[in-house]
Amino acid sequence: MGSLADLLFPGDLKKVANLQVLARSVVEGFCAGLHRSPHKGFSVEFKQHRQYVPGDDVRYLDWKVYGKSDRFFIREYEEETNLRAMLLIDGSGSMAYSGGNADGMSKLDYAVRLGACLAYLMLKQQDSVGLVSFDTKIRRFIPSRSNPGHLQVIAEELAASRSGGETALSGVFREIVPKIHRRGLLIVLSDCFDNVPRLLKALTHFRHVGMN
Repeated sequence: MGSLADLLFPGDLKKVANLQVLARSVVEGFCAGLHRSPHKGFSVEFKQHRQYVPGDDVRYLDWKVYGKSDRFFIREYEEETNLRAMLLIDGSGSMAYSGGNADGMSKLDYAVRLGACLAYLMLKQQDSVGLVSFDTKIRRFIPSRSNPGHLQVIAEELAASRSGGETALSGVFREIVPKIHRRGLLIVLSDCFDNVPRLLKALTHFRHVGMN
């Protein structure tokens, strides 16, 4: 059974303890967090006015605007929400390459360590994170969760990572897309060995489901 201690060297967690992983664009989530949501609500930060329509909650009428224009407008706000992230860990044969590193670490070893650090950071700040491990096909799909115990599930899968057969990333990515149903942040930990045009085309499919 793997654990975070098996994946990170002494001092790694101390180095990243005060970092935060922030999405570069709006993301969708299910609880209050550090990130801006695309859904307009009635909390946190003012966004815009819109004209009142029957059925709107009159508590959010802007009476100052009414006094100036004699028209009813609703104040809309932006909610803050947590990040939903998905880690994609490439376990194909090319990831076994170490390049003669003195520490003997392969590209896969570095990807696993980085994935563990990112999962730790995001869960620490109450974001949700999931994991897809793959080589020639999907090995394991772990949906995004935000509870602290989820880190152990991810750590066990990362600790068990081994390089497998060579693969065309574009084909595997197309298999992954239907499993992702909500927008969020996609983090690909791979050497991206594939035909570049095919790879870029496959990545655009993630954009269609709202992954950034």
